[in-house]
Amino acid sequence: MAVVLWSRENGNRAAAPAGRARRRRVVNGDACALAERLADVRAAIADAARRAGRDAARVRIVAVTKTFPPAVAAAALAAGLSDIGENYVQEAKAKRTHVAGGTWHLIGGLQRNKVRAAVAVFDRVHTVDSPDLASALATAAASAGRRLPVLVQVNVAHEATKRGADPAATGALCEAILRLAPLALDGLMTIGPLAPDPEAMRPCFRALRELRDDLAARLGVELPQLSMGMSDDFAVAVEEGATLVRLGRALFGARQAGAWREG
Repeated sequence: MAVVLWSRENGNRAAAPAGRARRRRVVNGDACALAERLADVRAAIADAARRAGRDAARVRIVAVTKTFPPAVAAAALAAGLSDIGENYVQEAKAKRTHVAGGTWHLIGGLQRNKVRAAVAVFDRVHTVDSPDLASALATAAASAGRRLPVLVQVNVAHEATKRGADPAATGALCEAILRLAPLALDGLMTIGPLAPDPEAMRPCFRALRELRDDLAARLGVELPQLSMGMSDDFAVAVEEGATLVRLGRALFGARQAGAWREG
């Protein structure tokens, strides 16, 4: 039985994944469009990994389903993906009541008043950007009896409109997290500046990898995850060492405005 996919309207067309030219229509009730897009994305990842001398199996696709209904997350899992990314705690909480399985990633900014709910909903948090937030997450994780994998969000490009730790302060933040037993520090994450040319993102991605390498050596810990790269630039991110690429439009087509709400 076909998994039902959602689209805002029949006929939406999605931008092709980086490095691929094809564009495919989003069709209600047709799982083939997702399967074809996913095949294109995996081929682009394999090509990028080959160019960089990397193993493509080390790169995981986080399917970003924000604003889409639960059927889209279910379709992603049915298509063979295992990781779901969401930006909003309440939206993800509602979707998880309808979708079984998967590893759920918080990839959006987290407010202190949503920390306890986030710990209950998500399997990994990508957006720790301050010692206070790390401490609050540790307290909530301890209360929940779990160890929470986290990444430090770094504002590599020093953009005033984006969250993230300053690169110069990232080491101190990582040290603070390492002292919090309920948190497991996995690596670093960044959201690069918008640019029409994916190549313009390369310095940002390279800087995050170099920062990770420096911190891992200096702190004496493994920081295996680099969460970087989205639909327009994930191939460049893979060439620069990404292990988690966050893809929405490349898989599902254009998204609707505003968060999905049940009912």
